[in-house]
Amino acid sequence: MQPRRSHERPQRSAVGVATVALAVPWLDDAITELKASVPIAEVAPALAWLLTHSHCANLDTPAGCNWLVDAAEADTFCIACRLNRTIPNLDDDDNKRYWSLVEIAKRRLVAQLLSLDLPVASKDADPERGLAFDFLRKDGDKPVMTGHANGVITVNVEEADDVVREKSRNAMHEPYRTLVGHLRHEVGHYYWDRLVADSRWLAPFRELFGDERADYAAALKRNYDEGPPADWVDRHISAYAASHPWEDWAETWAHYLHIVDGLDTALGFGLSAIDLDTTVERFAREDLYAPDDSQAGGFVFFLNAWFELAYVLNELSRSMGQPDFYPFVVSRTVASKLHFVHLVIRDARGGAS
Repeated sequence: MQPRRSHERPQRSAVGVATVALAVPWLDDAITELKASVPIAEVAPALAWLLTHSHCANLDTPAGCNWLVDAAEADTFCIACRLNRTIPNLDDDDNKRYWSLVEIAKRRLVAQLLSLDLPVASKDADPERGLAFDFLRKDGDKPVMTGHANGVITVNVEEADDVVREKSRNAMHEPYRTLVGHLRHEVGHYYWDRLVADSRWLAPFRELFGDERADYAAALKRNYDEGPPADWVDRHISAYAASHPWEDWAETWAHYLHIVDGLDTALGFGLSAIDLDTTVERFAREDLYAPDDSQAGGFVFFLNAWFELAYVLNELSRSMGQPDFYPFVVSRTVASKLHFVHLVIRDARGGAS
């Protein structure tokens, strides 16, 4: 295994970027054309911003990070790459490929966390409450277990191998298993520690999800030995969510992030559930955790838009002979849990919708 700074390179200064720009004739022409079509008052701030930022130090590594760093900062890694504590040995070609795919999923995760105004700080910046990633691959017969502990998310990079991941999905009888799904689930554990534990949300969490003080190891063993309860689908988003309140939270959190990102992407391409003609049963305010909340109506619309869109996407997948795009059934109890996650996140960002 290697530390995250295994591929350092000199940072590009603002002066260096400006020098390169002035030395490329076609860029001068492009800027001139841009100025002719866009008011200089709008162009200048964007150019000024670019000249004060440089590429992340992981641009030329297998991570292929295309994020930018403020040139005034001492750290040449971007906010996403700063979270890396350990990366796999890059002398191995498979590890290079695995790490590249894992980083793509992690950047999507971090971008979403930032868009939700959630706290994102590295262990270097905040040793007590920061977040870190260990991207590991088994050495010998000792397996690497994907999981979370004290702000450190460990990921088995072999999950980036489609064959390995599909074998695991079948062995675990899971309808869905992806890299970004793993990351969203594990970061859910991290944010439970940050946003729920020792907060005003802890008591209502226990009422809705269950008491997390129940023996965690025993609960997981019972789940693997006996399977989930017969009625798990009525109360949980997945069979694994039924194993323990912590896992129920992490699975629900992950699905909240799935739904937010899925709808945001659809809207970015001009897709809207308003124009869809489906027979999907709609949720109502009374299905939510806090139906009297002033913004409950907006959340109901959000949920219904997602499930109408997912209905159509599932049918499209079936028409191509593929598995369902979103292979989950969401009960009214799960809708209430999703709303609870939404309220916790809204509270963390200062009450913004």
